[in-house]
Amino acid sequence: MHVSKRNVLWTFLCCGLGVAMVSLDNLVVITALPAIRESLGGDIQQLEWTVNAYTLTYAVLMLPGAALGDRFGRRRMFVVGLGVFTAASAAAALAPGIGALIAARALQGLGAAALMPLNLTLLTAVAPAARRGAVLGALSAVEGLAIAMGPLIGGVMVEHLTWQWIFWINVPIGLVLLPLGRWKLAESRGPNSRLDLIGTVLAGVGLFGIVFGLIQGPTDGWSSPLVLTALAGGALVSAAFVLWELRTDMPMFPMRLFRHRTFSGMNAAGLLMFAGMFGSVFLLTQFFQGPRGYSPMEAGLRILPWTAVPIFVAPLVGFLSDRIGSRAIVAIGLTFQACGLGWIAARVSPDVDYVSLVPALVMCGLGMTFYFSPTANLVMSSVDAQDRGMASGAVNSLRELGGVLGVAVLASVFTAHGDLVTADGFTDGMVPALWTGACLIAVGALAVLTTPRRRGAGRPADRGAGVKISGAGSAQA
Repeated sequence: MHVSKRNVLWTFLCCGLGVAMVSLDNLVVITALPAIRESLGGDIQQLEWTVNAYTLTYAVLMLPGAALGDRFGRRRMFVVGLGVFTAASAAAALAPGIGALIAARALQGLGAAALMPLNLTLLTAVAPAARRGAVLGALSAVEGLAIAMGPLIGGVMVEHLTWQWIFWINVPIGLVLLPLGRWKLAESRGPNSRLDLIGTVLAGVGLFGIVFGLIQGPTDGWSSPLVLTALAGGALVSAAFVLWELRTDMPMFPMRLFRHRTFSGMNAAGLLMFAGMFGSVFLLTQFFQGPRGYSPMEAGLRILPWTAVPIFVAPLVGFLSDRIGSRAIVAIGLTFQACGLGWIAARVSPDVDYVSLVPALVMCGLGMTFYFSPTANLVMSSVDAQDRGMASGAVNSLRELGGVLGVAVLASVFTAHGDLVTADGFTDGMVPALWTGACLIAVGALAVLTTPRRRGAGRPADRGAGVKISGAGSAQA
């Protein structure tokens, strides 16, 4: 099938905007948490749920979203997910209380789960094999930049408008993208038609139990019956999920993909990287607004040395990966990220000079850029073409799960050692939490080094086996 350059550009535009919207909402709410607490009330656990309600439903339902795309059409499910995400964004902006906001965030996660895993698959189907690495790297750079810019955009919105605008901003973009995606994206389907409903339920219940226990542990006590039941029950149900996925003919989460060392190592690294990054940014933005007394926009600007680096460095990453290998680039990136967080943990105090943190923030930005750009092509090239829908869902699901666990774990470490009441109490909790995040990312770098060395990403399957394309607007573009 011949695919024109114009077709690839239209697909990249649709997928890139979709990725930007979904990724932005991972962290855009974090800078707004103090304003949300002042407006709607809520304790630290409820504030955690305004973040985790989104990432948890996103993580749990992403693999079913990929399966639905394989069965009913990836373009169709992309548009459905986009519609749900846009409507949920409006509901979040209109939320009258913290409970309604958490519910709307969960609905946003549902829409994101239907939309996000299909981006890589849609783009992989139209990108020429010779340019696939560059195209997927550019999409990953968009994702990384959107995640990183979340705190700054959230701060600007809160300070100059209201916190509700962090959600309203999605609505016009979604309304433009809905007809554009329907018109310009090519329809494609995967080989699997059955849905793993049992696996979906087991995954959802297991992950919810673990995350709920981690969030409630610092408040209710780790030995409380509720927390112990949630953690133990979540672990048992998660184990049952793994056993079910190994036995069923049509698994939601195809465990056989983990036979590929590259797939396994990169996904382990992604989970750990997102855990360390999300949890650290969750605390760092509140540190700037709390003990340091900065406004939401000022806090977002002080994250800018971290977030602006991808704009300048991302174009160089592809050049370097062609020469020293994507595996080495990703490992270096995670090492930079871990060292940057460790630097901040070693320097932070209630009266720390912000300038002394700038080199560490830049190092974190370098690490994030080096991680994001080559990762998509490495993972998608490690599996056969017919498995790419599920592989894309697995990649994004494990990353989001890492974000959920990172916020829960680092917030638990914070609560065990500090508090939100005083500046000294905040830094007492923040220092061990940041060291925890740095250690998680360092282990992720080791996971990357366990993958086989390989220059090039091409596989015989890259030529498109197992992907069926039907006529769509983009085919004629």
